[in-house]
Amino acid sequence: MNKIYLITGPAGVGKSTTSKIIASSLEKSCWIEGDDIYHFVKGGYVSPWLEGNHLKLFWKNCISIMSNFINEGFDIVFNYIISKDNVKEIVKNFPNAEIKFVVLLCDEKTIVERDNLRPEDCRMGERSLILLKEMQDENFDDNYILYTSNQTETETVNEILNQSRFIIKS
Repeated sequence: MNKIYLITGPAGVGKSTTSKIIASSLEKSCWIEGDDIYHFVKGGYVSPWLEGNHLKLFWKNCISIMSNFINEGFDIVFNYIISKDNVKEIVKNFPNAEIKFVVLLCDEKTIVERDNLRPEDCRMGERSLILLKEMQDENFDDNYILYTSNQTETETVNEILNQSRFIIKS
């Protein structure tokens, strides 16, 4: 059975780092960086948090890319800002996959510190804190939340790989 790991959380929480490590640890896998797909659009680009964005097209593309990899026997590690509705759509499209959903969260101080470690042109600044609040307000099931303020990258990855609490029960 193919596995899909959906990793979400605010900017700067460690989604990309965690996802890349997980994907590298799996036997046959791909790492899909949602930001890369969203940035396919050049002319007419609108930031995803603004009106007129191209999120509907983005999610169609993500489902299509995931489907191609699943059909070729790959496990998928996907990271982006993922809502409950996005999760439902992914579950609907991949009924035969084991799907783990993880919401990475940390305290404000940690998110600011991690954001400041990014290259200057990749820093999100205040947007990281806005996303942190939005993720907290989303009221995700506690089973899917992983607080990483006091964890190493290795501890975070091991917890995701080894704990069944992240598996979405359909």
